[in-house]
Amino acid sequence: MVEIVSVDKNSYADKAGVRAGDKLVSVNGNDINDVLDYRFYITDKRLKLVVERNGERKTVLIKKPEYDDIGLEFASYLMDEKKRCKNNCIFCFIDQNPKGMRESIYFKDDDERLSFLQGNYVTLTNLKESDVERIIKMHISPVNVSVHTVNPELRAKMMRNRFAGECLQYLERLDKGGIALNTQLVLCRGINDGQELERSLAFLTSLENIQSIAAVPCGITGHRQGLYEISPYDKESAGEVIDIIDRFGKKCLREKGKRLVYAADEFFLLAQRPIPPEEYYEDYPQIENGVGMLRSHYEEFAHRLEKIDKFGYTNSEITIVTGEAAYRHIETLVGLAKSRFPQIRVRVRAIKNNFFGGYITVSGLVVGRDIIEQLKDEVNGGILLVPCNMLRYDRDLFLDNTSVQDLENALGVKVIITEKDGADLADKITGNY
Repeated sequence: MVEIVSVDKNSYADKAGVRAGDKLVSVNGNDINDVLDYRFYITDKRLKLVVERNGERKTVLIKKPEYDDIGLEFASYLMDEKKRCKNNCIFCFIDQNPKGMRESIYFKDDDERLSFLQGNYVTLTNLKESDVERIIKMHISPVNVSVHTVNPELRAKMMRNRFAGECLQYLERLDKGGIALNTQLVLCRGINDGQELERSLAFLTSLENIQSIAAVPCGITGHRQGLYEISPYDKESAGEVIDIIDRFGKKCLREKGKRLVYAADEFFLLAQRPIPPEEYYEDYPQIENGVGMLRSHYEEFAHRLEKIDKFGYTNSEITIVTGEAAYRHIETLVGLAKSRFPQIRVRVRAIKNNFFGGYITVSGLVVGRDIIEQLKDEVNGGILLVPCNMLRYDRDLFLDNTSVQDLENALGVKVIITEKDGADLADKITGNY
C-alpha cells in the first residue's frame, strides 16, 4: 500500500474519483508495494483499484487503452525506500571517497528495481526467492548484474558477504526464466582475473539469455587507508586481460554470432593498445559502462565534423578540459577539427585528479577545484569546454560542490557544457550551437 501524493488533472484516475492522500492498496487484486508492481499491473485495459481513504477502502473502476498511464503521482520514484547494499566489497569506490562530499554520494544502493528502470548494476545479494519469482513473472528484462566472479568462495570473499556466493544460483534461475542479462566483472589485479576471469567467462557465455559481459578495472583512489590492498593494472597486466577477453569474444562470434564479451576502454588505454574499430562493439550494449565510449565518441565527432561548413567563432581561445585517460583521444579530435578549420584556436588540458588521488584518470571524476588550481595561471578569458559527465544531473555542480559559476569567476572564462555525444563536441568546438 502506497500513498498517492497527487493526481493529474483530467487523467483516468482523476475522472474515476481518486484523490491526493488516498492510499493505493491493489490493482486487479494484486497488492501494490512499489513502482514495479504499479507499472506492471496498470497496463491492462480494465482496472479495478482498491484505495484507502480516511481508513476506509473503496473500489474504483477504470477503462482505458492498454499501456496508457492513469495519472497517479507518488512521494518517490520507487514508491518506497531504496535498498541499501549489504556488501562490503574490497574494491568499493564509495569507501574510497574523500570526506566532505554531498551525503547522497556515500549512499550504497543495490536495488534490482533500479537495474531495470535506470540500468544500475546489482549484485543479487538483496534478492529473496519472492523477488526472483516476481522478476520472472513480470518479465522484468534486462537485469544488469555485477557478477565479478562465479567462484562462490571468491565472490563471498571479495564482497565480504557470506551469502554472495550462494545467490549466484539466481543467475541460472533468471536465465531459465527468459530474463536477458547484462553482466559486469569489476576486475582486481591478481584476484579475479587470469584463470578466475576465464572461469567466469566460460560460465557466463554458456547462459542462453546473456546479452553482454563487460570487464572493467576497479578504481583505486588515494583514499584507501585501512582498506584491502589492491594493485593497479599496468601495461602488461591490462594486456593480459584484453587477450583473455578477445579469445572468448572470438569464440562467441564463431558459435553465437555475437561477440558478447568486451573490455572497457580503460584497459586499452592502460595496455597502450588502439581502441578497437566500431564493429568490435556491435550495438554498444555497455557503452554507459565505459565500453566503446571513446570509439563511439570519435565516430560521432568525425561524422558531424564532415557536415559543418562554417566556423562560428571570431577570435575566441578555446580550452577543453578532460581527464588524463582521455587526453590523447580529445587531442586526436582537435587535430581533425584543425585540419578542417585551420583558424581554430583550441588546446586540450588534461586535469590531474588531486582530489581523488591514486590512479583516477577518468574525466567523470574530475572536480572543479582541480580545474581552477591547474588552470588559474594559464587561462584568462575565452571559452572553457567542460564535459557534462564532470557535473551532476543539474549541470551545476562538480563532485566537490564547486559550481560552474565558481569556475567562470575564478578563471574569467565562459563555460560551455558539452554533451556525451561526439557530435555535440564538434558543434561547440567550431562555434555551431
